[in-house]
Amino acid sequence: MEATLQETPEKLQTLEVVADLLDNRFRIPFTNIRFGLDAIIGLIPYVGDIAGLAVAMVLSFQLFRHGAGPVLMLRMMANYLLDALVGMVPILGDLFDIGFKANKRNVEMLKLYYADNEPKPNAGWSLLFLFVLFLILVAVIFWASWKLLALLFSQIFPA
Repeated sequence: MEATLQETPEKLQTLEVVADLLDNRFRIPFTNIRFGLDAIIGLIPYVGDIAGLAVAMVLSFQLFRHGAGPVLMLRMMANYLLDALVGMVPILGDLFDIGFKANKRNVEMLKLYYADNEPKPNAGWSLLFLFVLFLILVAVIFWASWKLLALLFSQIFPA
């Protein structure tokens, strides 16, 4: 199964709407600074970052379904990983999230990927590989968060 941009304009438009909601939906009054639900969810320490990764996983799956190959998917996942890792740093992570806009970047990469309007092959088995890799990354981030919380609690409430 091959896909071209002309075959998926409505789907790409839907992805753009979702990315806009996550990254650009709101504006700080009297400025040009825009942010979305991803930045708001990210205000909840660790839980927000994990929720953001879950949304990113769903969006990544949709991007893959619309023809993104394995190399492009790895670049997209790197954007999400960077967003999640920096997002774990209080305050700095929230500011980074407002400026980085991983969802919007990834949709733009997909649009550039389609810009030549050549048919794109279905990546097939690479979806399974990328999905497993993404789940491992989410598990590592969750484990690191858990360890950090345990360390903090052991320092606050020594045995």
